[in-house]
Amino acid sequence: MATSAAEVQAGDRTVRVSSPDRIVYEATDRTPAVTKLQVAEFFVAVGDGLMRALRDRPTALERWPSGVRPGMRLATGPADRDAAAFYQKRMAKGAPDYVESVRVRFPSGRPADEVCPTEIAVPVWCAQMGTLTFHPWPVRRADTDHPDELRIDLDPQPGTSFGDAVRVAGRTRALLAELGITGYAKTSGNRGVHVYVRIRPEWSFEQVRHAAIGIGQELARRDPGVTVAWWKEERGSRVFVDFNQNNRDRTIASAYSLRPLPGAPVSTPVTWAELESLTDPRELNLFTVPDRVAAGDPWAGIDEVSHDLTPLLELWDGVEQSFPPDYPKMPGEPPRVQPSKKVDAHWDEHGNRIGD
Repeated sequence: MATSAAEVQAGDRTVRVSSPDRIVYEATDRTPAVTKLQVAEFFVAVGDGLMRALRDRPTALERWPSGVRPGMRLATGPADRDAAAFYQKRMAKGAPDYVESVRVRFPSGRPADEVCPTEIAVPVWCAQMGTLTFHPWPVRRADTDHPDELRIDLDPQPGTSFGDAVRVAGRTRALLAELGITGYAKTSGNRGVHVYVRIRPEWSFEQVRHAAIGIGQELARRDPGVTVAWWKEERGSRVFVDFNQNNRDRTIASAYSLRPLPGAPVSTPVTWAELESLTDPRELNLFTVPDRVAAGDPWAGIDEVSHDLTPLLELWDGVEQSFPPDYPKMPGEPPRVQPSKKVDAHWDEHGNRIGD
């Protein structure tokens, strides 16, 4: 007989988890099935590291209330009502009083109040709501307009592998070290690698994005297997440095988030030595990561130093790159048209369509 509810001790609070026996992840050839209760207990087990990633940050929730099954997909927008999962960017009505929020402003200028985790009971309550992945902004609640985090998203394109992302991550580390900057690596939970840099909250989202473009451009000069080409048709079989993940309201799965893939993989902080020897990121999952954290978190020192962004801004060539399609037209941005379909006569020198 299924249990109707269970209680999870999360710090000083007890969080009720309904339908604790519900299967969230089905068994695979390497991992057993995962229940809703196990998801909540996992967030407690990795609590210190998870809160290091989330504390005082506006956080969107990636909710999979029916669990993860083949063929299920994540909604791409508010009108996509047939999807099994969705992003929740606004505070849910009826949240417990210990779940705090913070006001953010989207690129459109519209405001919203997002969940702002302050204690481990908050992610556990989010698990009760079907959340698997946390998407924190790179800002703190005290100043939501100036990021304190630069995120370097190394995304392997078709024809490349996790091993290629690892190679480029190593080159990223070397580049940062040349500039006196410490980078911290984690797996994406899939094929990619993320490198994070703590920065002083003195620069705008646009400036942090330009620093990410500059890093990508310098990596591409050093490694022909790297690209910053926004259009997929221009990327080829290379690792894409996704600079647009540093835009306002663009987020990456946090450290110690689960990913909605078979086997319950985790976006896991690793030492540089571990990353160099890691061949299969699926080994880092809900069942294996808690023991790693008990032995120490590779990101324990990430908040000790906040770096000057200036050396990274100096890598940028000053040429604006494309923004995501849902962004308003930005100053200096090139035309938002696939290069193979672009007719030069239809666009002026400022990237505006003639006749619009």
